[in-house]
Amino acid sequence: MNNFDILVIGGGHAGIEASRISAMMGAKTHLLTMLVENIGLASCNPAIGGLGKGHLVKEIDALGGAMGFLTDQSGLQYRILNASKGPAVRGTRAQIDMDLYRIHARNLILNTQNLSVSQEVVDSLICKGQKIVGVKTNIGKTYYAKKIIVTTGTFLRGLVHIGESKSHNGRFGEDSANNLSMSLKELGFELGRLKTGTCPRVDGRSIDFSQLEVHYGDEIPPYFSYHTKEFNPKQLPCYVTYTNEITHQYIRDNFSRAPLFTGQIEGVGPRYCPSIEDKVNRFADKERHQLFLEPQTFDKVEYYINGLSTSLPFDIQEKMIHSITGLENARITRYGYAIEYDYVNPTALWHTLETKLIKGLYFAGQINGTTGYEEAAAQGIMAGINAVLSLKKDEERFKGCFGDLEELVLRRDEGYIGVMIDDLVTKGTNEPYRVFTSRAEYRLLLREDNAIFRLGEYAYKLGLMQEEEYQRLKQDQEDIFQGMEFLKNTILTPSKETLKLLENLGEAPIGDKCSAILVAGRDSFDDKKLEKFAPMFGNMSKRAKEQIKILAKYDAYIQKQMLSVAQMDEMLKVRIPKDFVFDGIAGLSLEVVEKLNKFRPSTLFHASNISGITPASLDVLHLYIHLHHKKRAENVGC
Repeated sequence: MNNFDILVIGGGHAGIEASRISAMMGAKTHLLTMLVENIGLASCNPAIGGLGKGHLVKEIDALGGAMGFLTDQSGLQYRILNASKGPAVRGTRAQIDMDLYRIHARNLILNTQNLSVSQEVVDSLICKGQKIVGVKTNIGKTYYAKKIIVTTGTFLRGLVHIGESKSHNGRFGEDSANNLSMSLKELGFELGRLKTGTCPRVDGRSIDFSQLEVHYGDEIPPYFSYHTKEFNPKQLPCYVTYTNEITHQYIRDNFSRAPLFTGQIEGVGPRYCPSIEDKVNRFADKERHQLFLEPQTFDKVEYYINGLSTSLPFDIQEKMIHSITGLENARITRYGYAIEYDYVNPTALWHTLETKLIKGLYFAGQINGTTGYEEAAAQGIMAGINAVLSLKKDEERFKGCFGDLEELVLRRDEGYIGVMIDDLVTKGTNEPYRVFTSRAEYRLLLREDNAIFRLGEYAYKLGLMQEEEYQRLKQDQEDIFQGMEFLKNTILTPSKETLKLLENLGEAPIGDKCSAILVAGRDSFDDKKLEKFAPMFGNMSKRAKEQIKILAKYDAYIQKQMLSVAQMDEMLKVRIPKDFVFDGIAGLSLEVVEKLNKFRPSTLFHASNISGITPASLDVLHLYIHLHHKKRAENVGC
């Protein structure tokens, strides 16, 4: 009765994706969560996506995940950030109705075939040797599973701070998971301590909106999921206000009561998302800081004050909020707080997110040192996929499934998910890790708009894409290839015919001989002009034509990145055996050997990403890996 293929601990954004994808792939899956009604709760900012994060959501969606269409079902404002910049650094962001999102997420999980749910707290992990076999919960119940995925968020020894007040919570008002932390430590995992925070919420009926700047969503709202059709959601505005010198003085006068400065908080917080007291301290010359008032639901009862993350005492939170324009009479419904929690340094993981220490045990989300719903969800879906793929080796019913995939490890040129996991596993983190577009060296290849083209083939092999959609994808890919070949091979000269054609298209003339791809790559060259330029484009889908225009615009730069990817591919082919011995290799320094033993990279390329591993070290390592394989082949021959 309590035996499963996959057991998932935690019903947050990582747990949703991990449990759902496992079940969809045919594994008997069970989700253990503290509160069923809080599955998918947006415990901090009521928003999905953003710069870098929007890319993750698109990739999750392309792989068959839920976050994209859950957002499209519950969004109340949609925008493309960096819209005026190139497509590589644009990011889709949506404000969500946090209640609607949670309801849709919970109902989706409860209605997923092969997936069961129960409301219990996991106290300990059960191992047999170095292999996971089950868990024991707070009510004394034992569950057994072949693979277990831990997605505990901020609940591992969670400690909430509001001024001098401290409480053991995973989220304010919910118990922390203290026993599970101790169980992980007993198994040999080294636990670190991180900190994050959230902003106060205020009653929307007590805000003076007449004094605030209004920010609307995009007139044509962008959506996340390729499954979404006929998208025309109701959108609500957000509002902008600012802190001022009075606000800052209240904060400065109470640094002595701020847990961040008194030593009360031990965990490391995110540098890129500092609390308001940290901003006032570090940027003392700034006269004001921008704040966004974001509705948490369609009924606009509560507004989230984005930019005002704080753990100051409640009385100081009240004073500083009442000093802000438009919030003079605001009623606080929820105070801001900081939360500390345990995490495991992600260098303890393989790229599949399976732990190196315990076979069959996977970690995903904030337990790996990340922050953000999107980062958690992306890890969740990858852990779920890899946990099921690992069943192919031992489970007869999975043999022959999922094509030639034995594991799914995305390369750095295939997805931001690949960049994130590679960063975490090879470099580790000592602060909450967040995805930015700047983290990717192949940004032009990793755009939001082409996520389905990059990852759709994997979804199809995993049984997560319908045949009809896959055939549309293949047709678009063929059309894009043919269209690009046509543009590259069509040479234009400044002849009368060409100049007349360009004039009719409303395009500037050319002065020299050039490829048609240069004309098609102009900002002014739209779908209609593309169709008039050559009849073949008239039969293509909108998304195929969109890809052709983008590829034409950045063709020279994309070709350079493709050459770099080819070099990376060669290094990725050189796999480092799991039993490879680094000690005693002549030419490797003790520091390099120590790092290689600590991180245990799976390929030569992953070794190259470790700080301090020099090109000379890689050459030596490459030679010894070759000798290792040669010696093993000779022994097999004997």
